[in-house]
Amino acid sequence: MPLPATACPQAFVLTADRARALPFYRDVLGLALLGEDDWGATFALGGGATLRLTDHAGWQPSPHTVIGWVVPDLDTALTALEGAGVRGKVYEGFGQDARGIWSGPGARIVWFSDAEGNVLSLTELSG
Repeated sequence: MPLPATACPQAFVLTADRARALPFYRDVLGLALLGEDDWGATFALGGGATLRLTDHAGWQPSPHTVIGWVVPDLDTALTALEGAGVRGKVYEGFGQDARGIWSGPGARIVWFSDAEGNVLSLTELSG
């Protein structure tokens, strides 16, 4: 049976210390905190989608992107994050600019880390 057309996605981001990670998602990214319980915190992502920030004992961050957002203007979005202390990650050999922005066919992308070391991204699509 396929998923119902009305099913909204829920993303999960793991953390070793939710108390340390939560302010990043709420205050730096500006996501609305919908609720919190003993196992996690839920944020609104827009369009009905949610993000569940969940504690996991012994968790270690992955070097790969765990969640990203498509934004209409990457420079404006990154400038706002930089004002909150976020810095783009620069990967050797990617050819990114000084702010960490990679430009390629059809997209510009910047990667950055949350307070726990999870890699997040912003993408501006073109064409």
